[in-house]
Amino acid sequence: MGKLLRGAHIVWDWNGTLLHDIHAVIEATNASFAELGLEAITLERYRDLYCVPIPRFYERLMGRLPTDAEWRVMDTVFHKHYWARAEGCGLAEGASELLAARRADGRTQSLLSLAPHEQLVPIVRRHGIHEYFVRIDGRTDESHAGKAERMVRHLEAFDEPLDVGRVVVIGDAVDDAVAAVHVGAQAVLYTGGSHSRASLELAGVPVVDSLADAVDVAERLVA
Repeated sequence: MGKLLRGAHIVWDWNGTLLHDIHAVIEATNASFAELGLEAITLERYRDLYCVPIPRFYERLMGRLPTDAEWRVMDTVFHKHYWARAEGCGLAEGASELLAARRADGRTQSLLSLAPHEQLVPIVRRHGIHEYFVRIDGRTDESHAGKAERMVRHLEAFDEPLDVGRVVVIGDAVDDAVAAVHVGAQAVLYTGGSHSRASLELAGVPVVDSLADAVDVAERLVA
């Protein structure tokens, strides 16, 4: 297994973590809400209410779960607006340098996202960071469940087994921590994305304000 056991293996989240897209998300959310007859939402309210699976987020906004038909429309309309804006989003501060430094130091890292795989891989490549990951996995089905079972499949897909005790998930959502716990890994949550700090702290894992701090904490967790 060699270098796979050196330091923490970090499983990175994409949207709201490595990709600084929260403002594109809010703009797309409000553009889709306008089409759907819902009131606009502020960044603060979004961060307070956001949760996975996403239909539960809409339940918090609407006071009821959307029907399957309503959800399909909501999902389609949101993604129409989001992907029109995603190309203009940059990486989070220091993300590329952090990834490169870890790769150069023999650390391993992978990427697991709920973004559609066929759209995730090209945008990661366009940012010039794909070579820093030993594996990249996006969503390949229509399910909008969280990451827990996807994390199982992600870790099982490695050519050489990972010591789960050295795996740390870094993301911007409570769901990232839930997925980590599901596989016996640890998690560090980052405040630059979808959740407020108060929401993230409910997960009971370290919460940080920068990716550099997230990496530092991840290494300490497995030291």
